[in-house]
Amino acid sequence: MQIRILHKQGKSLRAIACEVGCSVNTVRKYLATQDAPTFRPAATPRESILKPFEAYLRERIASAAPDWIPATVLWREIQSKGFDGGERIVRKFVATLRPVPTPDPLVRFETAAGDQMQVDWVEFRRRKGANLFAFVATLGYSRATYVEFVSDMRLDTLLRCHVNCFNWFGGVPRRALYDNMKTVVIERDAYGPKQHRFQPGFLDFARHYGFRPGTCGRSSRQWRPRRDRTLCVP
Repeated sequence: MQIRILHKQGKSLRAIACEVGCSVNTVRKYLATQDAPTFRPAATPRESILKPFEAYLRERIASAAPDWIPATVLWREIQSKGFDGGERIVRKFVATLRPVPTPDPLVRFETAAGDQMQVDWVEFRRRKGANLFAFVATLGYSRATYVEFVSDMRLDTLLRCHVNCFNWFGGVPRRALYDNMKTVVIERDAYGPKQHRFQPGFLDFARHYGFRPGTCGRSSRQWRPRRDRTLCVP
């Protein structure tokens, strides 16, 4: 044995352990006995008690598609066929058979250059004595985005941010779309479908700069200002 050979060569227990790849106590143990070390064969993985019923479960789930059979129902069914395991193992196996839902396709709304801009506030986590917000304006054609950090969302702050973003973009878009800013839209559909009641001061500002304010759809799928693949439509 290699341990005994190394020991006869005069090597220390620690040196033998390092060379063989075992502990010093293991080296000492085998030097103290004349028997050759024995090794236990690797244990054979135990077959799951659910294995005989897996084919039945797959068939039941496939035949019920696109409907889904609860794991509890399937557990009771295989119990009647002799399964004596718990519901948890059935639930865990059945979960691997559930089809992964296909995400809805993303629609990119295209607009002409200079036609549309989206505006929204981003509110960051508040800390004691300090509020932080971001004015975010995104052009519909180029997806170019202007961001300005401010400490409040008042009307005068909103108007100042608009002026700054117009100067940064180098122009004013024909339309600007908003979500639920109270400083912009006081009441949706106040005068009929898409006839909103805008905040008077903001409406005067929009007329002065020559853009038409509008609102984004109520669906969150339409309003994702921080995603460059989607734009809302009025």
